[in-house]
Amino acid sequence: MKYIYRMGVASMATMALLFTSSCEKYLEVENPSNLTQDAVFGSVSYTNSAITGIYNRLMGDDGYGSRLSIIYTQSADDFKTSGSYSALDRRGISEYGVAPQNTELNNPFRQLYEGIERANICIKFIPLSEPYNSGTESEKAQMRKFLGEALALRAWFFHEVIRNWGDVPASFIPSADQPDLYLEKMDRDEIYDQVLADLEQAIALLPWQTESNDPNTRITKGAAKGIRARIALARGGYSLRRDSRKMERRSDYLQYYQIARQECLDVIERGDNGLNSSFEDVFKSLHGQSSLDANREMVFRVGAYGGNARTDSKLGYANGLRQNTSSSWGYANGGVRAIPTYFYEFGIGDTRRDVTLGLFELTAQDDKQVVTAINMTDAKFRKYWTNIHDQSQTLGIDWPLLRYADILLLFAEADNELNGGPSVQAIQALKDVRVRAYAGDEAKIGAIPTSKDEFFKAIVKERLLEFGGEGIRKYDLLRWNLTETTLNETREKLNAFRLGEGMYDNVPNRIYFKLSPFTNSSATEEILNIDFVGGTIDEAFYRSTPGGGSAPAPEGYTAINWRDAVSNGYVYGVNDSGTPDGSGYALHFKAGQSELLPIYSEIVSENYRLTQDYGYLQ
Repeated sequence: MKYIYRMGVASMATMALLFTSSCEKYLEVENPSNLTQDAVFGSVSYTNSAITGIYNRLMGDDGYGSRLSIIYTQSADDFKTSGSYSALDRRGISEYGVAPQNTELNNPFRQLYEGIERANICIKFIPLSEPYNSGTESEKAQMRKFLGEALALRAWFFHEVIRNWGDVPASFIPSADQPDLYLEKMDRDEIYDQVLADLEQAIALLPWQTESNDPNTRITKGAAKGIRARIALARGGYSLRRDSRKMERRSDYLQYYQIARQECLDVIERGDNGLNSSFEDVFKSLHGQSSLDANREMVFRVGAYGGNARTDSKLGYANGLRQNTSSSWGYANGGVRAIPTYFYEFGIGDTRRDVTLGLFELTAQDDKQVVTAINMTDAKFRKYWTNIHDQSQTLGIDWPLLRYADILLLFAEADNELNGGPSVQAIQALKDVRVRAYAGDEAKIGAIPTSKDEFFKAIVKERLLEFGGEGIRKYDLLRWNLTETTLNETREKLNAFRLGEGMYDNVPNRIYFKLSPFTNSSATEEILNIDFVGGTIDEAFYRSTPGGGSAPAPEGYTAINWRDAVSNGYVYGVNDSGTPDGSGYALHFKAGQSELLPIYSEIVSENYRLTQDYGYLQ
């Protein structure tokens, strides 16, 4: 595999220093650059540095600091990338029309394989090391933990490659031991079965977080179980197959649902993790405020640190709530935009709406400017939640890779599928997530269905509301084989929104509001203290204003387009005059192709055994 780099442990260990987002070091890395591999793995400290080198490949611009988190994950029925379509930039990925020559496809693919290679080296040498075999009991325990982390990280790297590219080359040994680096693609089911077995081994090696006291930027037993559940449901779900060019699920899928159910149940019954009572605090804890997550809802987050493109993230700058360059809170670009209809998927009183959706942006004068329906951003990442209030782009915001809410909903989904309907425990898991969403008010959560089909629909809806902007929705729809259906249904909803029909018949054409000072209070309070014509947000956005919302703004108020912001071009890619409009929603999706990405053309050219599949032309 020519694009898997030959990288010695000594060099890889010195490349990566990973810390928590609060800038508190969770390890001190010694410099082993002049040591042999035997010397590196002969030291617990140096081995820790080598493991840190694997974690390093999760973050940065080409990892979950930007591309893997906020570009590759678009689009679904929650968010899309801003701007007009081009096959050769990030919009090509978001609009399902990416060309193999798109450079956005290059570095993330290579970085994931760098992570696999670093893990392969550790997985080979740790069991051969002196501390692992004949060290003190403490040293043996540490080395077993390191091996477990390497196995779990390799599994996740492979999962990320597979869910984006399908069948891929796979090596489970260091490239230096590989007799032929030009590998063919391996069937994804074989890779998944190997990494699921690896994760079973990792789980046996790893301690629970309450036993190790590691930060949640390190993988512990609960995180490995959650990752195994995620991967098992991907293995048991639908995916686009090379031979048939169809979305298919294997006949043995239920055994993987069983794995997922049991792993999640183990985490639930252990009790190390729980839901944060505040949905907002879950995400503030990613912004250097880890004390806000005392219940450990964040099971595993990808740590960001260093103020650079390799180890830090652009979360909160490249995405998140927009902030004007001249704002005293610093500039934030907000390049991920909400689908307008997503706003109306949330029930009134659902606290997740105002945390998830950026309904306003900060002006140069630090006022809150309400945005149009097509300019709402994802808002779980906010620069003003950090202590960096300048023009910096790297903010040390971590990526939420696995939350306890996900454990609950994955359990409920698997339980429902296995039992032909939800058990009492599955119903309670879904109820727990919904009750937290409504701040503990059970009267607002509605009835939870008890039939298999209706409960599954409730899970599909709940995951949309719970995980918006966290890079989950697109891949959920793929494994459920609901991508094409959901994109088409969302387009129909957008057209109904544009026309004010059906469930949107009372939605106003325009919204009238007064500019109000930003106070850095809670997300809900910031929205509540905006003065709207027609009452609170839960009144003004659900009730047409006099004159259909087309009248001039009352004195002292500002008008912005709401329904009027959604044009025919936004929905169908053609404006009212018949001219093509590049802003259309997911118009380039092709069933049997767009479910997966092409491999970057130069990577294919580097390996004569590698093929470009799924209808993409080299």
